[in-house]
Amino acid sequence: MNVETVRKMFPILDQEVNGHPLVYLDSAATSQKPNQVIEAVEDYYKRYNSNVHRGVHTLGSMATDGYEGAREKVRKFINAKSMQEIVFTRGTTTSINLVASSYGKANLGPDDEIVITPMEHHSNIIPWQQVAKETGATLKYIPLQKDGTIALSDVEETVTDNTKIVSVMQVSNVLGTINPIKKITEIAHKHDAVMVVDGAQAVPHMKVDVQDLDADFYAFSGHKMCGPTGIGVLYGKKKLLKKMEPVEFGGEMIDFVDLYDSTWKELPWKFEGGTPIIAGAIGLGAAIDFLEEIGLENIEKHEQKLVAYAMSQLKDIDGVTMFGPSPEERAGVLTFNCDDVHPHDVATVLDAEGVAVRAGHHCAQPLMKWLEVNATARASFYLYNTEEDVDAFVKALIKTKEYFGDV
Repeated sequence: MNVETVRKMFPILDQEVNGHPLVYLDSAATSQKPNQVIEAVEDYYKRYNSNVHRGVHTLGSMATDGYEGAREKVRKFINAKSMQEIVFTRGTTTSINLVASSYGKANLGPDDEIVITPMEHHSNIIPWQQVAKETGATLKYIPLQKDGTIALSDVEETVTDNTKIVSVMQVSNVLGTINPIKKITEIAHKHDAVMVVDGAQAVPHMKVDVQDLDADFYAFSGHKMCGPTGIGVLYGKKKLLKKMEPVEFGGEMIDFVDLYDSTWKELPWKFEGGTPIIAGAIGLGAAIDFLEEIGLENIEKHEQKLVAYAMSQLKDIDGVTMFGPSPEERAGVLTFNCDDVHPHDVATVLDAEGVAVRAGHHCAQPLMKWLEVNATARASFYLYNTEEDVDAFVKALIKTKEYFGDV
């Protein structure tokens, strides 16, 4: 993978911020978009903008082909068995909420358990809190090891025959931890529990095979994988999706409507009420084409090299605390704090140097409490970042410490 060639495909990177070349290290929040994705969305609006599944005219047929063609690209990308298992949503949050509201509420009772971890994004905590409150189910947490990893022995101890749902992120958006999803799924299934995976930080960065993982549900977002905002995916095993009821009702998702009753379309359309996210799906399809051309294996290796390089640089700076496991056990996410300097102040000074990082609780307040901090700063790497970006980041961080009198 030639990183310089890749960078030229991202027009936003060719600019200065506050008088410095932009160093974008916030891809865990949202990735930048290559020309191919921008042009695909623009082409849809310029050339064949129309609603899908309804009109028999030429533009409607082209839009439908583009929308459903994107679904097939997603199916192949994550190796689902059928297009019927691919539901388009607004993103990971919507996908998990769909599972919680439709499957969770219908299948849980006071004697049942939901098992998650303290490292989860709020989108994989709050829906289960609400389901637990409504059904009387018990919400349980798999404890974390000191380095922010999960021990399978703790999974074995936490998941019981009363557990009906296990929901875990594949990659932590804070610690970068890569969780052993396949083995956790095996433990969940041994107890006849359903496995839900938050793949928002995994799908953009590594090859994901839902059949190999044997996950029952798998959720991810387009905007973190070079696609547009507002489009996401819920993969679900067909046998489970068929039993679930929709959570949104209206146009597109119906088969027949009478005055007092209605029936639903077949999968996956019964979960896609209203005019769908057509341009977003087409853009997501273009993003998948782009990522597959680069190669997910190449992206993963590149990011691990960058995060290892960055961690080796930061360990030599006094007063910098890094959180999470070793480079070998994490994706391209580096979360840190700088002595008594608030993470927001760190991010502000870095921005003055043209370096974009994230600061705050990263939608993971329970994890912040576990780390015994109120907030952290986070640098996250992607296929368009370079070692020169890391050098600029480290130089700006040293300048931050000097600014606050810590060096």
